[in-house]
Amino acid sequence: MREALAALGRRLGPYASLWSLLVAGLAVILALSWAAGEVYESVKEHDALAALDVPALQYAMSLRTPGLDTAVTLFTDIGGNLGAPIVAAGATAVLAAVYRQRLPVILIPAATVGAFLITFSGKTITGRTRPPLADAVPPYEYSPSFPSGHTLNGTVIAGVTVYLLGLYLRRVWARVLAIVVGVADAGAMGLSRVFLGHHWLTDVVAGWVIGLAWLTAVVLAHRAFRLVRAQRAQAVGSAPS
Repeated sequence: MREALAALGRRLGPYASLWSLLVAGLAVILALSWAAGEVYESVKEHDALAALDVPALQYAMSLRTPGLDTAVTLFTDIGGNLGAPIVAAGATAVLAAVYRQRLPVILIPAATVGAFLITFSGKTITGRTRPPLADAVPPYEYSPSFPSGHTLNGTVIAGVTVYLLGLYLRRVWARVLAIVVGVADAGAMGLSRVFLGHHWLTDVVAGWVIGLAWLTAVVLAHRAFRLVRAQRAQAVGSAPS
């Protein structure tokens, strides 16, 4: 693996290698999303997890109150088509300014755009219907249900932000805190979708899983970028003057 990355780095350079691996990772995830969509309709009736969809929704409905509905709606809007790009842009600007690095300007937008593409692809392929409007909290949503875009986008944006903070933060407690906050945010975003009746539980679980898969591809691409750049720097340093 290291030899292959080294060969790629010698041919393309570190930044071209990073983008090549990101594009390759996105292609793999999109292909997996397509495959999941193709088999989804044929297996969902026999899926034990799918049997939890209705009970999970009914339990969520039993917890609702007017005040809690409003609070959860405000929170879930953070992961929407408007809120998620704003959050991603804010995280990019803050990290780039505080740590004076250009890496957030590359990694966060790339991860976010990829997440939106994967979400659109999955929804287009499956076309799954959302829970009945009678069981949902307004404002209602009408796009396909599988996977949960709020969950997928929230998982990716929180995850890549936590990853970057892990590179910059020096204290262990600060890194642990960043991880806890990121996991809590992604988890709460997904559960908020079930609570509001905007998604089935399986939509949310798929959002978490696919989001983590894409996040893994992004992180691996960056690790490869760092390896290629380090090897190039070593080669330059060892070259005779």
